Amino acid sequence: MRSSVPKHFHPLLGRPMVDWILEVGRGAGADPLVVVASPSTRERFAESGVAVAVQEQPLGTGDAVRAARPMLEDHPGDVLILSGDTPMLTAGLLRELVDAHRDAAADATILSAEPPDPRLYGRVVRNGDGSVARIVEGTDAGPEEQRIREVNTSIYVFRSAALWPALERLEPKNVQGELYLTDAVEIVVRRGGSVTAHVAADYRQTGGVNTRAELAQAAAVLRDRVNEAHMLAGVTLVDPQTTWIEPTVEIEPDVTVHPFTIIRGATRIATGAEIGANSVVVDTHVGAGATVGPFCYLRPGTVLGESSKAGTYVEIKNSRIGDRTKVPHLSYIGDAEIGADTNVAAGAITANFPHEPGRPKGRTRIGNNVRTGIHNGFVAPIEIGDGAWIAAGSVITKDVPADALAFARPRQENKEGYAARRRES
Repeated sequence: MRSSVPKHFHPLLGRPMVDWILEVGRGAGADPLVVVASPSTRERFAESGVAVAVQEQPLGTGDAVRAARPMLEDHPGDVLILSGDTPMLTAGLLRELVDAHRDAAADATILSAEPPDPRLYGRVVRNGDGSVARIVEGTDAGPEEQRIREVNTSIYVFRSAALWPALERLEPKNVQGELYLTDAVEIVVRRGGSVTAHVAADYRQTGGVNTRAELAQAAAVLRDRVNEAHMLAGVTLVDPQTTWIEPTVEIEPDVTVHPFTIIRGATRIATGAEIGANSVVVDTHVGAGATVGPFCYLRPGTVLGESSKAGTYVEIKNSRIGDRTKVPHLSYIGDAEIGADTNVAAGAITANFPHEPGRPKGRTRIGNNVRTGIHNGFVAPIEIGDGAWIAAGSVITKDVPADALAFARPRQENKEGYAARRRES
């Protein structure tokens, strides 16, 4: 990855890569779920609801699984072993793998695949009866073995009674002293156990991520899955390939999302809402029938009421916009409460940052049925009463009573002939 960030923590659609695998493991029914982590990354999983086993030194995949033994040794069932860099896996595929393993009453089952280019992946060598004889690393494969199209994905199911004895017999085959899980398969076979392989119907689900290019490819696959689920549930995505929706987002039917839009976090979008092109929506609630954008940025804590509007080049954060209220264009609304049926004219700014260090940000409160003018500034904390009007160009620093008209600007003066005199001088 050429990165200071460990590979498994690189984000995909707002979620670290390893969290996709954990989610798939849960979906497949794995219980208990154990993560094998390095000493420097173990704290990352402290609040993830999984058990953590520590591999003290990076001594290979076989040693990694051995590190989990104390947490799984009393588990009598099957052990599903996943790789932390295969985020395109699905729970359905893993359930198929486990079912195939149990139907065959096997001691171990490999999830295999047949990609168009097997490259240097380990080849799955089968016996005449279709059972697995061994796995040959791509770098060690001879000419006959290199012609094998079926490859190992490094995802397995073992009977626990077969797994732990095989791991005890692993021996290092390199100067680094690493122990390979692939060798455990051959050990099971040598001890008279049965090993099968289940071929994934879609090889792309088993693909690993080792470069930033592969990370982007995986993100596109996951994006397409998320988008397809929304579309099948009744959401219109005008251009799914340019629409990025994180898996935590909730969207009700009959919502329309236009191209080049990013929707993230705990966002919820209600029926009938429309998200314009080139908008970014983060941790926001968009009410039924509301319209957003184009070119709108909704930041965390934003709530748009029913049939409200956050228009072009509008940025809103940590604010509640009332039902049918419109913030049509070119405004920044932060830390504000705006009532129903209010119109915020172009160029409105809520100046919420405190002048004195250490003081909390102030809030702007604008009531129902208020009409602001263009280029208004509201210096928080401040309250605008219901039905008030604000004159254009005004910077409001004091509360405005209900139904009042507020001016806060100098009187206009015209100096006749001034411009001509300046040009002549």
